[in-house]
Amino acid sequence: MLYVTIHLTIRLNVKCVFEGDGILGINNTLKALADPIRREILNYLKKGRMSAGEIAEKFPVTGASISRHLSVLKDADLIRDTREGKFIFYELNASVLEEIMLWISDLKGDGDND
Repeated sequence: MLYVTIHLTIRLNVKCVFEGDGILGINNTLKALADPIRREILNYLKKGRMSAGEIAEKFPVTGASISRHLSVLKDADLIRDTREGKFIFYELNASVLEEIMLWISDLKGDGDND
């Protein structure tokens, strides 16, 4: 379990990020996180970058399905891709996850009155 201490200045910065991106950015991120396969892909990627083929080997679904899941994660900016020759490698974009965690923590409240 991860515990995060949030300072007021950080929370204000996160609010600005979400105001700039609008609700659509939050919706895309939450939509991407809603699917169990996409959450599992993120769990694999937290261990390090992987190719699309390596990711596809982990799941009992078609390569096209994994490609779609990767596209949704990429559109939500939760992952990044890098082409190396004929391979595409994916890695976690932890900064977006950190922003979401701070936003959710802010919703929960920590006893401060803003």
